[in-house]
This record gives sequence, C-alpha cells and structure tokens, in this order.
Amino acid sequence: MSAPGTQTPLQTLAAFSAGVTYDALPKPVVESFTHRVLDTLGICIAATALDTSGMATRVATAWAGPGEATVIGSSGRLPAPAAAFVNGVLAHSLDYDDTHLPSVLHPSASIVPAALAVGESTGASSRDVIAAAAAAYEVCIRTGMAGYDRALGNSVFFERGWHATSICGTLACAVMAAKLYGLSADGIGHALGIATSMGSGIIEGNRAGGSVKRMHCGWAAHAGIVAAQMAAAGFTGPVSALEGRFGFYQAFCGGAFDLRELTVGLGDTWCLPDIFYKPYPANHFTHAGIDAAIRLRSSVALADITGIELGVPTPTVRTIGEPADLKARPQSGYHAQFSGPFTVAAALLGGGGLGLSLDDFTDAHARDPRYLDLAAKVRVVGNADCDAVFPNQFPAVLRITTRDGRVHEARVMANRGGPQNPLSVDELTIKFLSNATRVMAPDVARATADAVIHMADRPLGGVLQHTARLGVLAVR
Repeated sequence: MSAPGTQTPLQTLAAFSAGVTYDALPKPVVESFTHRVLDTLGICIAATALDTSGMATRVATAWAGPGEATVIGSSGRLPAPAAAFVNGVLAHSLDYDDTHLPSVLHPSASIVPAALAVGESTGASSRDVIAAAAAAYEVCIRTGMAGYDRALGNSVFFERGWHATSICGTLACAVMAAKLYGLSADGIGHALGIATSMGSGIIEGNRAGGSVKRMHCGWAAHAGIVAAQMAAAGFTGPVSALEGRFGFYQAFCGGAFDLRELTVGLGDTWCLPDIFYKPYPANHFTHAGIDAAIRLRSSVALADITGIELGVPTPTVRTIGEPADLKARPQSGYHAQFSGPFTVAAALLGGGGLGLSLDDFTDAHARDPRYLDLAAKVRVVGNADCDAVFPNQFPAVLRITTRDGRVHEARVMANRGGPQNPLSVDELTIKFLSNATRVMAPDVARATADAVIHMADRPLGGVLQHTARLGVLAVR
C-alpha cells in the first residue's frame, strides 16, 4: 500500500472495505441489509417462472463445476459465480428491485445474489456476509455517484449509453467477494482493479426493447466474483484503475467524474439505508403517480372521470408518457410497467400487495377495456414543481377532472419506500409474501421471511434452505 496521505482512491476504498466488521456497523445498516435480502429474495422467487430465468439457468449449468451455492428455484447447486449469475438475473428481471437516487443504481440485484453465493461457498457466517455486503454497497454507490453530473442532473454513464448498475455492481461484488475470500486490503484492491476491466452493460434495450437488461445484474455478480477469484490466484490490477489516464472513468465517462464522491465521509456516513425500495413492480418514475391515484380513488367515481393530468418531472415524460398512443395501449403486461397512463389506471382500479402487485401487470390486464379506457384519459405532462425536486425524488402531481367540473388533486413529492417515506418491515414482509407465495406455500414463505429478517443470528444455509427446489427451474 502507499504511504499515508498518498493512497489512490482505489487503495482508500480497499483499505476501508478490509476494515469493515459486523460489530462496528451501525444498527440501521445491518437492518437495512437484512431487509434488502428479504426484498431481493422475494423478487427472485417471483421471477422463477419467466422464460429468461430458465435461459439463464441453462447457460450457467453448461459452465459446470462443483455445487457450491443455491440457485433459487432450482433443484441443483452451482459454483458461486454461476449461482450468483442466475440469481442476479432473477433479481433484476421484474423491475421490482431497489433504487439509489439520484444515481439510479439498483445495487441489491447484484450485491445480494453475489454475497449469498460467496457466503455459502466459503462457509462464511451471516454476520461476515453482512459486513462484506455493507462495504460493497458503499463501493457501488460511491463509484456510481462519482460519475453523476449534478449540473446535468443525470449520470454520465447513462448519458453515454452505459448501464451504471451493471458496471458499478461489478466493482462492488469484487470487493465483497475478495473480503469473504479472506484477502487483505492489497488483495481487495487488486480485485477492484481487475473488476474495472470486467464491468459492462449498455441501456439501448430501455429504448428499443430486448430482454438483455434482465441479465445485467447477474453478469455483474458473476464478473465481480471472478475478479476476486483472479486476485486470489495472483492476478493484479493497477492502483490508478479508477482515475488514471486510461482508467475506469476515462473509459466509461470520458474523463468526467468527481473523485470526492469516492471517499468523503467514507466510514462515517453509510449509503445503504438511504436506498429506495420499490413498493410497486413498475418503472420507478411511475410510483408517485400510483400513490397519488391511490390517494384519490376513494374520492372519485370512475364513471365520473372526464380527464386526468399526470404531472411529472419533465425529463421522465419521454420514458413513461411517450409515445402517448403506445403508453395508453401498452402491448403487454411488461410494457405496461413503463406506462404512466396504465399505472394510474391500475391504481385507480385497485390492486394487491402494497397497492399494486405483479398481478396488476398481466397481459390480460393490458388488453382489458376497463384499464385501457381509463388510461386513454391520462395525459402525461412536465410539471415545474416536480422538476424542482427531481432527480432526488421522482414526484408527481395528479389532477382528476370529473363531470361536475371539479378538479381533484394529489401531490406526492417524496417517493414511498425512500428515507422520507419509508416502508416498515411489516410492509416489506407484505411485499415479500405477495411475491413468494406465487411459488411457495404461505407457511414456507413466512418461515423464510422470518429467517431472513433475523439472519444475523442464523446460519446462512438456514436462511436459504426454502428458496431452492421450488419446482420451477430444473437444472438439466
């Protein structure tokens, strides 16, 4: 390592990660991680029925190797990198995973699967897994925020077409895995340096379609673990891999980055508790509109509605409001998850879970005249008050006009599931059960939820014992 005061940012992050212990973690950090395991596992279980989940399992099974770790929904086990790949695909496939703002990273979908897989394969205690994951979240979010342009109000990664979640998630998983493999600060630094050559993912799929985005977090989990395994085998990485002339930020962000985001407050402030949960399985830009519709649905009769205006931050209109004709008539349940008009209609018509659940976004609902007639009345517009808050929140102002000429308004300026409007552990359990009982028996799902919430005091294998062999994905 370098002399004090001369460490590179990579070395500083590595030294910090090496020193993180469970006993030194603030209680909110520990609780937040266990709750994110609960959230992520529920999403994974619900995603086992997707065709892409079976595809990922078949790909990973072909890699072969010793059965080290649980594959959620599978009757078999796979090497840690392969299991993390499959479970990471599951975690990101339903657009239901958590989000950090304003970076718009989805950290848990790669970190949780990777941490559980490496923890199982190494026989680590649940507390060691929690400590390693806490360090990984810091690396993920800090490396993402270093590439965030506050003046622009957007991630430089995204502006250049990169999916920051899969790229920064690779770095995070490398640090986590290296720590659980018992590497020193130098070894963790080498894993991080190696991982800068292994992260990837472009977001053209958000615009033009395709299912490739579903595998990004799985690949980040896989690549990060392999980077740590390479460091353990003796490969080395450059200490200037982040800020160097031909380093990470030059390659991905064209040299536009803020190194202060990497280290200021490191170890004093923790990013993990401030990550936003998703209460609804839809694009996060739609959530405040959903909440506003839920607030108003008891005060308006659907038959009396003549028009609906959904005011959102102007930059989000193109995502959830355009093209207007397709957003009003989405082509499938999956497309409906990215539609401001459809999500407002679904919220007004009622839903399950915490207000809307996966059952509200079926292909049948996307063809249902009740939903489509109501969605056709929704106009998505930019709103100045929402612009003032974005991108630290994704707010909405919903105005419903009824036949008597009255305008009913609901303003949601802080997203449900974020630190200003948090979900309780009981609400997170409702979300988990709504997802898990699609596949699990209710009593098994409740036992799994209890094990996860108390995982710090349970063996890791006991936490995961019910998530395999769900009868959906057979390892062949």
